[in-house]
Amino acid sequence: MEVRQKLLARGIQLEVISMAWMAIEFVLGVSAGIHAGSILLIAFGLDAFLETVAGGILIWRLRAEYNGADAKTVARVERTASRLVKGILLLLSGYVLITSIMNLINHEMPAESGVGLVIAIMSVILMPIMTTMKRRIGDRIQSEALRDDAMCNVTCAVLAGLVLGGMVLTALFGLWWADAVAAILFAIYVGREGLELFGK
Repeated sequence: MEVRQKLLARGIQLEVISMAWMAIEFVLGVSAGIHAGSILLIAFGLDAFLETVAGGILIWRLRAEYNGADAKTVARVERTASRLVKGILLLLSGYVLITSIMNLINHEMPAESGVGLVIAIMSVILMPIMTTMKRRIGDRIQSEALRDDAMCNVTCAVLAGLVLGGMVLTALFGLWWADAVAAILFAIYVGREGLELFGK
């Protein structure tokens, strides 16, 4: 039981760190996206906001068990947390898809963004680490909600990679549509993941 308590405490600490980074990513990502006129960067920032919400949900779930809630309460909180995080994945997918199609229709070409570039690079480095750690703890305490939250971090890493790719293609070749097309590919990826999670 002591081992499980330590795992729960570690999970809570991990979520707090994750939320702090996501809050920074949200503010910088959205502001850089608005300044650069990049739908993908704005989506990247909003992804961070949704992941901050998901982190709060996971802290609620982990604290319930850590504070000694009975098995029935823990199971109920686990189910609710898992559904909420899955819903966040699908909301993100829908938002990115709609805004990217609008961007293609309007032929909007994003400007370069140094801040966006730095944040994207940091996320490509940090998110796989966060994903691995959350999955590891989620597997050990048998928490589907924590594993789902790890998938949110996967979407952040994928989106960061797409941000970088979109910036490079736009800067080097003037491909105004690269940003929006990359975002649509991301939306399809996240949407499929969300639907698969709902089907479990």
